[in-house]
Amino acid sequence: MATRHSTPRSTRQRKPRPSRGVTIREVAAKAGVSVATVSRVLNRKGPIRQTTSQRVLDVAEALDYVPHAAARSLSISRTHTVGVLLPDLHGEFFSEVIRGVDLASRRIGYHLLLSGSHSDPGEMAAVLTAMHGRVDGLIVMLPDVQAEALRSRFPPNLPVVLLNSPTEADYSITIDNYGGARHMVEHLVGLGHRRIAFIRGPEGNADADERLRGFRRAMHRVVEGPVSGLEVPGDFSEASGYVAVHAIISMVPRPTAIFAANDSMAVGALSALREAGIEVPGGMALAGFDDIPIARYISPTLTTVSVAISELGRQAFEMVVESIEAPQSRGRHRETVPTTLVVRQSCGSSATVTRSVNALRQ
Repeated sequence: MATRHSTPRSTRQRKPRPSRGVTIREVAAKAGVSVATVSRVLNRKGPIRQTTSQRVLDVAEALDYVPHAAARSLSISRTHTVGVLLPDLHGEFFSEVIRGVDLASRRIGYHLLLSGSHSDPGEMAAVLTAMHGRVDGLIVMLPDVQAEALRSRFPPNLPVVLLNSPTEADYSITIDNYGGARHMVEHLVGLGHRRIAFIRGPEGNADADERLRGFRRAMHRVVEGPVSGLEVPGDFSEASGYVAVHAIISMVPRPTAIFAANDSMAVGALSALREAGIEVPGGMALAGFDDIPIARYISPTLTTVSVAISELGRQAFEMVVESIEAPQSRGRHRETVPTTLVVRQSCGSSATVTRSVNALRQ
């Protein structure tokens, strides 16, 4: 009979236990983001805010995380669709916003549901109801003050990013309308203009109100008393800019410059000035706001306040996706997109202003 030889306990060879590595879920929990966000950061895919990306990388390094191939296939069961509700889907401004959102969404495989509200609260409410359950988050442009009443329509747990809205929200992005308008007036004053007519945007519109406020603030530094006599109604359409010119050229003394609250009205104003035989910029300087694509192709090219419109859409999409994928890290994020003065041909130079003023005195 064979004899069993036992190996002393102290000399037995133990197989080393495989060490449990840090998981992608642990990195996500520590960084306060979703698993999908960690995956995008590590694979350098998708629009991730710089601060979020750096936080994920720092946590991964601190935990000595080594990505596992299987982790890359993790996904969360959602619609992967974002709703976009704008006042209108037509016009170059809204087209550029949509372009920015669309490019960002396609990069990470999200879909979009688009709708125009025509600034009608009832229609907005109907659209929000129709989108309920079909989207993971919303991007909503509510520049009209009366849209405050719609806040209660938003589902309580649905991430919503508001664009150009006076409504308080956890996630919102606005344009520096006030600063942009003020800088444009300062530019025109620097060229020698003192009587600057302003074509306003629609009443009750947050963008229009802030641009008007910037115009008045800058004008009060060079004009004594109220400047309301230099203001003409408009509604952001080419037609309203065209009509406004007839009132402006009837003013006595006639202004030497027109600042339209958006580029579309400036385009309409340019057409009316040509029909009236007034040369731009020789007989009247002209400026707009937004820097829509056509502004650089009309003749003369339009001096304007530039807004990175497509970037506005991209930032909004990035913000709503981060809120979708990292609900535990939600807070208050209110960003302001800066504006830039773009000087082109339609305002001329200080010498042009001198000739224009002298011609009016004759």
